[in-house]
Amino acid sequence: MAIKIEEKFQVPVSVDVVWRFMMDPEQVVTCIPGATLDEVVDDRTFLGTVKVKVGAVSANYKGRVQLTEVDEAGRSILMAAEGRETGGGMAKGTLSSRLRALEGGGTEIETNATIDLTGRIMQVGRGMIQGVSKQLFQQFVASTKQRLEAPPAGGEAVAAVPAQNEIRLLPVLFRAMREAIARFFRRLLGRSVN
Repeated sequence: MAIKIEEKFQVPVSVDVVWRFMMDPEQVVTCIPGATLDEVVDDRTFLGTVKVKVGAVSANYKGRVQLTEVDEAGRSILMAAEGRETGGGMAKGTLSSRLRALEGGGTEIETNATIDLTGRIMQVGRGMIQGVSKQLFQQFVASTKQRLEAPPAGGEAVAAVPAQNEIRLLPVLFRAMREAIARFFRRLLGRSVN
């Protein structure tokens, strides 16, 4: 099942600082819920793990991320990721990020991701997985913004923060369900008013 996510957000930090952050896997991984960086193979290839837990079901994906295109002048990155679940499932996807300098020194970050999942985690259903994926991506955005907007007092470098051990999806599932129900009622009430 393929999931598409598109997100655009801004940070009040220079494009050069954001670019250095995005090119540092040890920094980026701390913003990805449930992810750990296991090995830096080279400057464009990384091995890692993502742990996901939905109620009593746990999934542990081990895999590789490769920066397939890096355009420093255009401030864009394309990466491909693939991971296998110990129970036989698989996660595969691409993520593109483009940075744009804003007037006043800030940066706009535009990301597009496509993720294809198989395995035990799919038992919760397509609609729920899409909602959960959006919530997790929003957590990544919030964490990235927090890290970039609050550098340590000593300068522009972003301090490392330990990554979470695993993604606890139950609270995220409840938020996704709540948002789906709210959208349903907004549509329903919108139709009855017209």
